[in-house]
Amino acid sequence: MPLTPPSTATTAVKGRSTLQGATRPSRRVCRVKATAHLHCAFRQGRPRGAARLSAARGGAGAHRRFQPASSARGSHEVQSWTRATKQSLCLVWQKVKLQLMLSMSFLVAVFWYCRRLYSFLAQLLKRWSSYLQRKLGKNHSVLEEVDLLGYSAREWREETKQAKHMREAYNELFQNYHIKYLRQVRKDNYCVLRAVLFQIFSHGIPFPSWMRERDILKLPEKLLYSQGCNWIQQYSFGPESYTGPNAFGKLRKCMETLKTNWAEISGTKDHEERGNMCNALFSDETKEHKLYEAIKFIMLYEVVEAYEQMKNRDGPIPHLFSLLFARDTSSDPLSFMMNHLNAIGDSGCLDQVELFLLGYLLEVKIRVYRLHRFNTEGFQVNCPDEYRREWNEISLLTEDDRYYHIPVIRT
Repeated sequence: MPLTPPSTATTAVKGRSTLQGATRPSRRVCRVKATAHLHCAFRQGRPRGAARLSAARGGAGAHRRFQPASSARGSHEVQSWTRATKQSLCLVWQKVKLQLMLSMSFLVAVFWYCRRLYSFLAQLLKRWSSYLQRKLGKNHSVLEEVDLLGYSAREWREETKQAKHMREAYNELFQNYHIKYLRQVRKDNYCVLRAVLFQIFSHGIPFPSWMRERDILKLPEKLLYSQGCNWIQQYSFGPESYTGPNAFGKLRKCMETLKTNWAEISGTKDHEERGNMCNALFSDETKEHKLYEAIKFIMLYEVVEAYEQMKNRDGPIPHLFSLLFARDTSSDPLSFMMNHLNAIGDSGCLDQVELFLLGYLLEVKIRVYRLHRFNTEGFQVNCPDEYRREWNEISLLTEDDRYYHIPVIRT
């Protein structure tokens, strides 16, 4: 049977089917296109909804291929959170830093104010205490008796060579010199004058013989007018370095204070009452200083008398004046006053030759125990070394030839 060509309708149907099969893309091609479309949309900043829509159109495979975009979004969120946290911490630190600076400034100001207030109150308390001591206190310049060995143990408790030497010296005084107690004397540049006068008054020692024969109130006038010592205007009253024309009047008041108190205390026979009078006198700083300045002037007067006697060759003078005038700093009364007497009570104290002079004019034998010269010939000296048997005896104790205390002898 001869082959017949297919009909037109059949051919058309087959051609349409063939055409549709040729023009319809496969699923794999669709997925590739969807993925490309999604990547393009992501790069161009298209909305996430559109990306999701394209992915949905491309199928489940396209969604699985877009997982890296989710990781990038999480990393971006972490960075944003970290940046926000840092900014918050910076703001909090700025506020805290400001508060700390204000607090520190306030504390510094409070500390400075409290320090100034403390310094002011300390000065005020010190002045008030000094005032009360002068007005109400008793015997602050010469303290009460204390045990000699106890004092030595407290003052020289170290194990140095000097401390051992001092303890041995104190023990020697206790064992062989019958010194059982000690009265401490205020350590200033009037110390030796205070220790000597306190013992003279407390023992009831009367005026020396030459003072009973003449009126000591007239000594400044005699020195200024009779002997022509105009340089007396340069006399210094302890810390008061220059007084000028007022020197004569002040010296007169000092001599009156010395004469009045010495006569009153030495005339008191009761030992306890005399001790109370001494305690009252030596707790009044103003009266004390007048006593010491009067003694200083009497020393100057004796030096002027001895110098005139030596110059006129009226007779022999005590050996102590020869020692005094042999010094370059006291070759005459003016240099003696300027270089030695004016410093007493201010910046200096008595030298040994001046201590000789003090014992000579007061007519007392001053026995001095020099502890720093223990085990030598200079451990015990008498001032002056030339004295009369009828003179009263007083004692001093020193550790350095500058400050003196009063030893108390108990037999």
